[in-house]
Amino acid sequence: MSDVNKTIQKWHASFRKATDFDSWGQLVEAIDEYQILARQLQKEAQSTNSSDYTEEQKCTQSKEEFKLEDLKRLETIIKNILTYNKEFPFDVQPVPLRKILAPGEEENLELEEEEDAAAGAGATEAFPPRAPGTLLPRLPSEPGMTLLTIKIEKIGLKDAGQCIDPYMTISVKDVNGVDLNPVQDTPVATRKEDTYIHFSVDIEIQRHLEKLPKGAAIFFEFKHYKPKKRFTSTKCFAFMEMDEIKPGPIVIELYKKPTDFKRKKLQLLTKKPLYLHLHQTLHKDS
Repeated sequence: MSDVNKTIQKWHASFRKATDFDSWGQLVEAIDEYQILARQLQKEAQSTNSSDYTEEQKCTQSKEEFKLEDLKRLETIIKNILTYNKEFPFDVQPVPLRKILAPGEEENLELEEEEDAAAGAGATEAFPPRAPGTLLPRLPSEPGMTLLTIKIEKIGLKDAGQCIDPYMTISVKDVNGVDLNPVQDTPVATRKEDTYIHFSVDIEIQRHLEKLPKGAAIFFEFKHYKPKKRFTSTKCFAFMEMDEIKPGPIVIELYKKPTDFKRKKLQLLTKKPLYLHLHQTLHKDS
């Protein structure tokens, strides 16, 4: 007999004892059995095997009154709880929901992800969030001003093939980690090859280079979805400083999370020759 069936039988036995005592007028004994059943159900609801329940569903306390006749109707439900029929008319196991995040937003559902938020605390949300995967067009040209287009070609990762729904978040920060431009998210990359994930997407920097303050930097955060934890995580990041802006290809190093927008505590992701590959194009209206 499976553990699930043993658990269900235990619940059923406690339920029958409670309702029998209740119907015989032995209220003290009935209350004891109801409390035993409540503890069993609460323990199961809070276990890791019942992570599909919401906190509201796990709650066993109620101010509503139940009549004995109402409680007896639960017997069939308890006998069939935690079971499902794969043939009716299809498998109806719970499907986990997935939250769609706004650009630059990340769910911090565990300690290591909370560290991401702490390190990025200096990043002020100066621009409203947009729908994910929507990139902004190039700004209008101005006489004597320079615009920058960055093509994200590919990123090298030792476990590239295992990354689910990978994308990049691009932001421009000042020396204190404050946003200078709207944050942009690339569409999800669909091509993976060996240790590379290919993006081949153009990012239009939303400020003329001459208007960027000293010490500014362009950040690239690589993110992917973790189905077991049900949230999007930053795996690593890279950045490019103003003196690195020049036409042509450039390869920049990858750093361990959490993203350090102030660039004070940097740790390389790997010693292997794996980098973020970019190509820069400058547009100047003379």
